[in-house]
Amino acid sequence: MRMSIATVCLSGGLAEKLEAIAAAGFKGVEMFENDLLSFNGTPGDVRKMAVDLGLDIITFQPFRDFEGLPPEKRARAFARAERKFDLMAELGCDLLMVCSNVAPDCLGGIDRAAADLRELGERAKARGIRVGFEALAWGRHINDYRDAWEAVRRADHPSVGVVLDTFHILSRKTDLSAMRSIPRDRIFLVQVADAPTMDMDVLQWSRHFRNFPGQGDFPLLDFMAALDTTGYDGLLSLEIFNDQFRAGSARRLAVDGHRSLIYLMDQFSTKTGRPSSAPALPPRSACLGTEFIEFSIDDTSRPAFEKVLSGLGFFKAGQHVSKAVSRWTQGKINVVVNSDTEGFAQAYNITHGTSVCAIGLRVPDAKATLARAEGLLDRPFRQPVRPGELDIPAVRGLGGSLVYFIDPASDLGRVWDIEFKSVMDAQPNAGAGLTVVDHISQSMHYEEMLTWLLFYTSLLDVGKTAEQDVLDPGGLVKSQVVQSADGAMRIVLNASQSTHTQSSRFLSEAFGSGVQHIAFATDDIFKTAAAFKASGVELLTIPENYYDDLESKIEIAPALLERLQAHDVLYDRDEQGEYFQMYTQTFDERFFFEIVQRINYAGFGAPNAQVRLTAQARMARAPGLPRR
Repeated sequence: MRMSIATVCLSGGLAEKLEAIAAAGFKGVEMFENDLLSFNGTPGDVRKMAVDLGLDIITFQPFRDFEGLPPEKRARAFARAERKFDLMAELGCDLLMVCSNVAPDCLGGIDRAAADLRELGERAKARGIRVGFEALAWGRHINDYRDAWEAVRRADHPSVGVVLDTFHILSRKTDLSAMRSIPRDRIFLVQVADAPTMDMDVLQWSRHFRNFPGQGDFPLLDFMAALDTTGYDGLLSLEIFNDQFRAGSARRLAVDGHRSLIYLMDQFSTKTGRPSSAPALPPRSACLGTEFIEFSIDDTSRPAFEKVLSGLGFFKAGQHVSKAVSRWTQGKINVVVNSDTEGFAQAYNITHGTSVCAIGLRVPDAKATLARAEGLLDRPFRQPVRPGELDIPAVRGLGGSLVYFIDPASDLGRVWDIEFKSVMDAQPNAGAGLTVVDHISQSMHYEEMLTWLLFYTSLLDVGKTAEQDVLDPGGLVKSQVVQSADGAMRIVLNASQSTHTQSSRFLSEAFGSGVQHIAFATDDIFKTAAAFKASGVELLTIPENYYDDLESKIEIAPALLERLQAHDVLYDRDEQGEYFQMYTQTFDERFFFEIVQRINYAGFGAPNAQVRLTAQARMARAPGLPRR
C-alpha cells in the first residue's frame, strides 16, 4: 500500500506542512480545503510546490453536505462541486472526498443518495476526476460505512467509490465483516486514525482526540484484517484531528505519522505472516533491563553528585580507559558519571546542565534493535570510536538524549571490562540494599507525549498503561507508563499543560525534556532507609496528616505505621500486594531519586502522588532565588 497523510494532521502554514511531509518520506498528501484557502498563492502554486517536493496530491477534501439535499438546494450543491473540480484541475488532483451530509434539512434514503452520487460521478468523469464517499459517524442519515457502500453500489458508476475511515467505523464499534463484500476497485481511499477509549460525543472525540496508529486503543489490526479480505492495496492515509498535534512541530509529527504507518503494517505482517508493503523490520526487541544510566556533569558539580551516590550506597567501581568517565555501581545498577570535556555528554551538559544524557537498555540483539529503529525512522547516533572503545548502537531519545543498546551475546555485554579499568583502591561500602532500576520517569512537553509513547512501543516489546491524571499543586499532570511484561523495563511519561507543575518546572530548569527521576528497587525499604540515615542522605519529609489518613483508610498494624512515619515512607496496598516508596531531596533543583519496594504490586503508588508532589513543591525554591 502507498502511504499518505492529510495536511490537517500538522501544525503550521501549508508550505511548512508540505515540506515536513516530504522530509518525513511521504509521497502522497491529502489537501485539506482550509489549508488551501488560507494559502497566500494560487492552486497552481501549490501544485508546483508539491511537484518540487516529490509529492502527489492524492485527494482534495472535504466536500460537505452534498447528498440528499432538498430540490431547491440541489442545483447549488452541484455548482459547488463544479467549482471544486476546477480547483482540483489546477492542483493536479483527481479524487474528491465527499462526506455524508449532516445538515438538518437533508433528506434520507439510500436511493436518493445514490442518484446524487451517480450524477456527481458523471460530471466528475467528464473532468477526469473520481469521487470518494465517506460515512461520517455523526452523519444525519448515512453514518455507517455499510450504508455509504450501499449508496455507492446503487450509484453504479465507475467514477464513484467508497472511502473507509477507521475512526468513523471503530468509534461506533461497527461490525467489520461486511467489508469483505466491497470490491477492491470500489475502495478509493482508506484513512487511518487511532484514538483513546473515551465516553464522549463522537464529534468532539473525533475533532480533538484522534491520534496516529499505535497511540490509542482502537483495534486497528482487526480493521486491517477485514480490509485485507477485499484485496485492497491502494492508498493508506492518515487523517488526524488532535489538539496536541496542532501545538507540535510539523516535522516531528510528520515523522511520527510515517513511523506509525510503518509500525501498523509491520504489526499486521507479524500477525498474518504476510509480507508488508513497507520494508521488513526485525521484530520488536525484548527489553531485558536497564544496563546503565549516564549523567553528564561538569567538574564543579561532580563532587557533590558523587557524594550523593556514595550516600545512596553506590561505590566507584571503574574508570574509563581514555575519558573522564566513571562507573558507580550497587546491586545490578550501573550509574555512569561523564565529566569528559569533549564529545556528546559535554555538549549535552552545556545545554541542559547536570542531567541524564543517556540510558543503556539490555536487549537480545543490539544490531537488530538498531536496524528496527532505523526502519522506524528513529535517528541513529554515531560518534568517533577511540582505540579500546566499543561502537555501541544508539538512537536519539527524549530531549536529544541517547538510548544505547547493549546485548549479552556480543562484546557489548563486556563493556565494563573492555572500556573501564577497575579502581584497585576502591573500597566498596556495604551498600544500602539497592538492587535494580525499577523505573525511569521522564518529563516532556505536553505535545511530545504521544511521540515518545510511539517511540517506545514501536521499537520495544512493551505495553502501555491507561493514561492517568495526577494532581500537582500547580495543575494537572498527564502520566502514562510503557513497560515490559515482566517489569524489567518501566518508563513513566509525564507532561502538563500548566506551567506551574513540577513537571513543567523541570523543563524550565533543565532547558528541555528529560529524565526527572529514577526509582531504584530494594528488598527491604526500612533497612535501606536506615543506611541512608547513617550516611546522611536527606529524604523528602512527608506530613503527619498523611499517616493519620493512611491509618483511617487502610487497616494497617500500628508498628508498621510507626515505621513508615519514622522513615518518611509512603505506602499503598491493592488486592495483589503492597508498595513502599520514599524520595530523596531534589539535586540542584533538577532531578531526584525514588526508592521502592514491591511485594506483588504492579502499580506506581498513584494514591500517594499528590502528597509527594505537594511535599516537593514546599521544598522547591521560589522563582528568581539562587539554587541551594
